[in-house]
Amino acid sequence: MSISIFILWVASIPLTLIHADDLPAPRGFLVSCGSSESINISGLKYIPDLSFTSVGNATTVKNKTDQLFPILSNLRFFPDKSARKFCYTFQVIQGAKYLVRTTYYYGNFDGKQDPPVFDQIIDGTRWSIVNTTDDYGKGLASYYELVVAAHAKVLSVCLARNGYTKGASSPFISAIEVMFLDDILYKSVDFHNYALSTVARHTFGKDHKDNGEANFISYPDDEYNRMWQQFKDTNPTVKCQSNITPSDFWNMPPSQALSSAITTSRGKTLEIKWPPTPLSDSNYHISLYFQDNRTPSPYSWRVFNILINGDAFYNKINVTTSGVNVYTPEWPLSGQTQITLIPEDGAPVGPVLNAAEMFQLLPLGGRTSDKDVTAMTDLDRSLNNPPGDWNGDPCLPRKNSWSGVTCSQSNGIARVEAMNLTGLGLSGSLSTSIKDLTAIAHLWLGHNKLSGTLPNMSSMKMLETLHLENNQFEGSIPESLAKLPRIREIYLQNNKFKGRIPSSLKNRQGLTIR
Repeated sequence: MSISIFILWVASIPLTLIHADDLPAPRGFLVSCGSSESINISGLKYIPDLSFTSVGNATTVKNKTDQLFPILSNLRFFPDKSARKFCYTFQVIQGAKYLVRTTYYYGNFDGKQDPPVFDQIIDGTRWSIVNTTDDYGKGLASYYELVVAAHAKVLSVCLARNGYTKGASSPFISAIEVMFLDDILYKSVDFHNYALSTVARHTFGKDHKDNGEANFISYPDDEYNRMWQQFKDTNPTVKCQSNITPSDFWNMPPSQALSSAITTSRGKTLEIKWPPTPLSDSNYHISLYFQDNRTPSPYSWRVFNILINGDAFYNKINVTTSGVNVYTPEWPLSGQTQITLIPEDGAPVGPVLNAAEMFQLLPLGGRTSDKDVTAMTDLDRSLNNPPGDWNGDPCLPRKNSWSGVTCSQSNGIARVEAMNLTGLGLSGSLSTSIKDLTAIAHLWLGHNKLSGTLPNMSSMKMLETLHLENNQFEGSIPESLAKLPRIREIYLQNNKFKGRIPSSLKNRQGLTIR
């Protein structure tokens, strides 16, 4: 189990993860990290990762057997200790929801027998700590899962060293899946301010693939490729005699996930300790799925009340063979959770529970101003050799901002306020959109190999110091620099400028210009 600032959960999966046959075509990206070629698994195509990242090293695991799940054989690791983060970026639909799943199998790739511990980041939010030590000791892989809305046209999944990362250790990753979700799924959640971190997703009763292990299964009729785990306890189980229609439910559970259930006899209360692991003190989104297991008839229904830790969750739910889903967008929980289903007086059959999902609400860490993101992205493209960690959100999380970039944040929106890339050997030019960094106060790019003409910077009203000395800029020194109300230092010496310094700059009081 992994502990982070926000979540207390990591799923352990066997190295021979079960995928049902004939899975639907993916609705997003299935990426095998470190692989040089595509890998087909039960009709799903995992593609190499080089289209999504430009950093890190590919390798294969040392603990490799014939039974190893194919995408766990390779991984990408990131040994650069100076980089603030290492990112994968995906082109997405702005405003759409995505299920993001990261998979890790250490496999002793570095020969240290000691899995590294590090952070994972989604856009500008620290998602969780990745700690696969316990799973590796049991011969297991680990995965983390998040449901998040894309607030831009690019979604980033990043790894970063933290205080637990040992000096010689390197963050690594085995696979990333980014799946588009229809708007109807998890619709009650405020995705402007939260993401959903998966805590548990279970089917109840005995599954048709039951082999005595707690398997994770991707069902053929789940077009979102969600992983469902079997939950077992001492309660009686039943098989359902009819299928549900997934589109009748907001969260569209696959019909096979509801094909069995836990129940109890007539007049008795059904008690279930779910999820099996104690929870950290937080708020959770809970979805419960029910279906009467009997052959459809006018009498195939049952009524009962639902309590969670003794508190009323839903009263007099009427469960038929068509099924029903009840949920809450936000429910406080801590420690071991118990679900209690109490039948109505005189009910001919006992309560039933078929499937359930639980997510922890992950507060989003804010985002960088769209104009600043565009300007920084354009600057990154205009440089021939930008810093290796210039991917993902330029400012957030704050300790993982781009190298050389300092930001401020107000009301959840971050702005670039300083940039110091002095003496990094950078080449290329300055993009014209640098003018949109209207909150920047200090721009230091001296002692590099930058060339081209200077763009108009008159809109950068907060700029106080501009250091461009010892580069290869050419053309004339723009008079627009005189329109900067706060400017007090302009260093332009040792470039290839032509002409004289404009008098509007030369005669400016309080301005040092070289």
